[in-house]
Amino acid sequence: MSHIRGRFHKAADTKVAAYTASLPFDRRLYRHDIAGSIAHARMLAKQGIITAREAEVLTAALASVREEIEHGAFEFKSEQEDIHMAIEARLLEKVGEVGGKLHTARSRNDQVALDLRLFTKEAIDDAVILMRKFQESLLDVAEANKDVVLPGYTHLQPAQPVLLAHHLLAYFEMLQRDIDRFDDCLRRTDVLPLGSGALAGVAYNIDRDFVAKELGFSQVSRNSMDAVADRDFVLDYEAAASVCMMHLSRLAEEIILWSSAEFGYIELDDAYATGSSIMPQKKNPDVAELARGKTGRVYGSLLALLTTMKGLPLAYNRDLQEDKEGFFDVVDTLNSTLEVFTGMVATMRIRAENMRRGVERGYLLATDLADYLVGKGANFRTAHEAVAKLVSYAADNGKALSQISSAELKKYSALFDKDVAAITVESSLASRDVAGGTAPARVAEALAAARRMLEECR
Repeated sequence: MSHIRGRFHKAADTKVAAYTASLPFDRRLYRHDIAGSIAHARMLAKQGIITAREAEVLTAALASVREEIEHGAFEFKSEQEDIHMAIEARLLEKVGEVGGKLHTARSRNDQVALDLRLFTKEAIDDAVILMRKFQESLLDVAEANKDVVLPGYTHLQPAQPVLLAHHLLAYFEMLQRDIDRFDDCLRRTDVLPLGSGALAGVAYNIDRDFVAKELGFSQVSRNSMDAVADRDFVLDYEAAASVCMMHLSRLAEEIILWSSAEFGYIELDDAYATGSSIMPQKKNPDVAELARGKTGRVYGSLLALLTTMKGLPLAYNRDLQEDKEGFFDVVDTLNSTLEVFTGMVATMRIRAENMRRGVERGYLLATDLADYLVGKGANFRTAHEAVAKLVSYAADNGKALSQISSAELKKYSALFDKDVAAITVESSLASRDVAGGTAPARVAEALAAARRMLEECR
């Protein structure tokens, strides 16, 4: 806290002042700080702790300070260690001694906790809106390419044919779970800490429910010590953001692979790729690569705050100032990644012919052949072994499964008959007609359900 007045006889060393200052980064909380102060002033007047006239003077001056900051007319001074002191100092310049009454019945401890909760609630709303937009982008591409087939992979090895729409809807589902996590985070963030004071509550007849209603909180905190020392809601946000960034990083990895010459499944729009400084032919998926890298940064902020919190006794400790820089970076990184991914996916060119060739190039119908033999009476393990040997033979002789004659098939199982020719990529897809499967009818239902959900959310 400040050394300038009270029991201290001299100012803090300049290096100490610079080391402890948070104004360079917590100034972005100015709107939240002013909103909290206005609600607090109105409550003080309602309770008769200050006069109605004093509350009017304070709220008008606070609104004026907000306008100064928004229009770049506010002078942030280095001696003001945080946004709370900066605003209070300007308030005193504007209204004189009455400005000092604003801090009645509150502490910077519950004030900063309030500001951060207001900021987090807003950040959650922003993230959910951006995730919805990205879901819409994925859905648009899926609907526009609902008949496109590509290889599905396990272990990065071609496995079975799937619809591209089915593949993209997998990320739609991941984002939906991300939204659920942020919604859950909002429930725990939506708690008013103001009124907790430094740690023990305040010795004034305040109305916390009034302030909660003014600021849009659904409940007030139940324990003053917990309220000023709690940063679980920041950890919740960073954890949810980490999972979301992990999902985006997985998609980034697929975009990087799919846009390579070896795959050639997509081509990124020029606006979302970069060139090489020396190789003229290059078109690099830098946006996706950066998202992979930035994911680690988000993880780092979560781990840093967990490490900060693990050794803190109750209640407030200055270590908690370290909650903000990493948190702000997480918010900015998540939002910017969602924004660029929305545009990158919307504009990428789907090279359906290459995806189809990828399906036909591998032995992706091997499982269907095993299922065929099971349908003829074989047990699955015997069928699996027979088809595995068949695939080995085909690979050794450079043949596709469709090029193997009936006589050759019979060598691996007497159950193979002429109707085996009915096994195609399309029949393979259609056979996966289970809830959540890649059958065209099921995918069409999933696309329609996803579209309805987005419309309802809108």
